[in-house]
Amino acid sequence: MIKVITYSTIFILSITVSFAQIKSEEILITNDKIELPGTLTFSEENSPLIIWVHGSGPVDRNGNQPAQNVNANYIKQIRDAVNKKNIAFFSFDKRTANKKNWEFSKNINFSDFAKDLDAVISHFKNDKRFTEITLIGHSQGSLVAMLASNDIDKYISLAGAGETIDKTIVKQFGKNNPTLGEAAQQQFDTLKAKGRIETVNPFLMSVFAKQNQAFLYSWMQINPTEEIKKLAIPILIINGNKDLQVKIEDAKLLHAANPKSKLVIIENMNHVLKNIEKEEDNMASYFSADFPISEKLIETIIKFVRK
Repeated sequence: MIKVITYSTIFILSITVSFAQIKSEEILITNDKIELPGTLTFSEENSPLIIWVHGSGPVDRNGNQPAQNVNANYIKQIRDAVNKKNIAFFSFDKRTANKKNWEFSKNINFSDFAKDLDAVISHFKNDKRFTEITLIGHSQGSLVAMLASNDIDKYISLAGAGETIDKTIVKQFGKNNPTLGEAAQQQFDTLKAKGRIETVNPFLMSVFAKQNQAFLYSWMQINPTEEIKKLAIPILIINGNKDLQVKIEDAKLLHAANPKSKLVIIENMNHVLKNIEKEEDNMASYFSADFPISEKLIETIIKFVRK
């Protein structure tokens, strides 16, 4: 487990309110100068608690990235669904989603996300209202949650990569453009050998820009299959067969690395966890909250958390 080396303070920003028997608390958790405001919802005490761990990008507590017009609202949909089954839920604005953190996040490495999560876990670990803690790590958050799972009760990998990030990105580029995939591999080889890339391929600037290189370097050092082997708690691995970003082969790699885990592949679920019947709706669902969350996903999560 990555230890928190910074001081964390927690402020309750508003009193508990109740609506339709769902109580809500706005909570600010800080990791040194990093502010992680979030929302806790629950219907009753002595219930299990889910803590959500975000995927890539400046994702807010509801699963949206306004600057990129990503408005899938998938985290909010999951929150509402599990609350109805008396499961508490906490999600927070990722450090990169909060403008107040930007000046302190210019030189972050991958472990900083795990330190943020450690601060969140430390707060709720002492909250006697909840019986146990389950981390759900989505996409990039799957690996973040692995690094912080020593002090929790259950772990769910949701659309998590089964290989290091360099292999994942090379495959993503190479799928549609083999030449670009080869170029990405060359860039990663340089980054691995030198720790930096002096000449960035202009077609890959969005990935290998100078400000991204230290973070990528730190990320590619961590192998998900090695990290999941270290976990001795109940593990659930979930992937959808309509996921355009993370394939079911990744879920199978994670499962093979820790055979005691449970593997569930969900039909018609995509990367933002929506039920997709028509292929043209797959990308459209990233930009609209109108698409329904996968009911099978909710059933699977509830069964695992309640077991």
